[in-house]
Amino acid sequence: MNSAPHPLTLHEDRLFAAEPTQRAIARRLYAQVSGLPIISPHGHTDPSWFAGNAPFANATELLLVPDHYVFRMLYSQGIPLDALGIPRRDGSRADVDPREAWRVFASHFHLFRGTPSSMWLNHVFHDVFGLRVRLDASTADQYFDHINAALQTPDFRPRALFERFNIELIATTESPLDPLEHHAAIRESGWGGRVITAYRPDAVVDPEHEQFPDALRQFGELTGEDVYNWDGYLRAHRQRRAFFAAAGATSTDHGHPTAATANLSPAEARRLFDTVVRGEATAAQAELFRAQVLTEMAAMSLDDGLVMQLHPGCFRNHNLGLFEHFGRDKGADIPLRTEYVHALKPLLDRFGNEPGFQLILFTLDESTYSRELAPLAGHYPSLLLGPAWWFHDAPEGMWRFREQTLASGGFYNTVGFNDDTRAFLSIPARHDVARRIDCAVLAKLVSEHRMEEDEAAELAVELAYRLPKKAYRL
Repeated sequence: MNSAPHPLTLHEDRLFAAEPTQRAIARRLYAQVSGLPIISPHGHTDPSWFAGNAPFANATELLLVPDHYVFRMLYSQGIPLDALGIPRRDGSRADVDPREAWRVFASHFHLFRGTPSSMWLNHVFHDVFGLRVRLDASTADQYFDHINAALQTPDFRPRALFERFNIELIATTESPLDPLEHHAAIRESGWGGRVITAYRPDAVVDPEHEQFPDALRQFGELTGEDVYNWDGYLRAHRQRRAFFAAAGATSTDHGHPTAATANLSPAEARRLFDTVVRGEATAAQAELFRAQVLTEMAAMSLDDGLVMQLHPGCFRNHNLGLFEHFGRDKGADIPLRTEYVHALKPLLDRFGNEPGFQLILFTLDESTYSRELAPLAGHYPSLLLGPAWWFHDAPEGMWRFREQTLASGGFYNTVGFNDDTRAFLSIPARHDVARRIDCAVLAKLVSEHRMEEDEAAELAVELAYRLPKKAYRL
């Protein structure tokens, strides 16, 4: 006889300290921020969802296929991506029934025990879909049918969920080549949801990007500029940045292998650019070019007011075989040791003291928190620290971030939280985790008499709502 399914519950005190005094303070702080609107200033949701407002296809397409946190864990346990219905690089897919892919996921859901993905997904299952039994092989079909039935109702259309989640603003991320037609459709629809874009120029900045030659050609065709000339190339960026700003963008985003910046003379920059467009750049020259373009982007930010984000220190697409078959963003991005003090100095020498310039720094190298990042942000008025990112946006990672940056950087040189996700339905869960951890951190400081509770209450609201709005100029 099969045993009854295990109940699915979310404890109201999850992530708060077990110690009674701290827990009581955390509860009071959390009560003041749990209902605040969500500001999601950096992420990768698809704007077409909100433009077309069509129903999501099924549980697999919504919760499994877009979430590299989920399928990378399954892949690490020997489950092929084809078995999960993940699209290949050429856009094709294995002939896999979405229900069968979901059954594979459900039968391996135990792999996520204790991970952030487990917290986020159980929050989605419990709060969004009202499920009250745990996901496993025995409940796979129950989950699939329940979720799919919900997705066909008006309350689960993208715009309805956006409103239900109390999202005040969400930013997507697009290439300079994107025509932003979905953003235009959203604006023209009359819907009140605020969905903006962010300028992500990596494909036309990184000579080692596999799309660089073709992307550069399209960049020129789109802008009408001679992008094989250094001055024309910079004008093309300015043109597209203005187009993005007109579509609501308030930020740019740069995913580079390192935090290197450079300050070449115009003549040196032109010579380097000529080498790059001829396809003759060495690895060192490609790195120098990326470094110089970051400084050029900073100069443009000073002019157009777009906030600059830098996400360095990631060896992207580490699994060559997976990359060749499935393309980018398939869970094979691995953190790298990253240096900031010397790397950022050329850019900061030019713009670090400029009142109109703002750079938000992220890292996947936690060893830099107290040694480099917090002291830099605690000095330069132009620098702010982005939250714990990717592999570190777990509760433990969020704690480490606060503990290691507080002394030198304080709270007000950080930007609150951003979810950086493609998994739309997990956004409330991720923000809830961040709010709970910040309330737990603040409760500890109050219980140790390092801060008064009224100060902590004000800070909790700042971290959850006001600081991201201010940092991203929203």
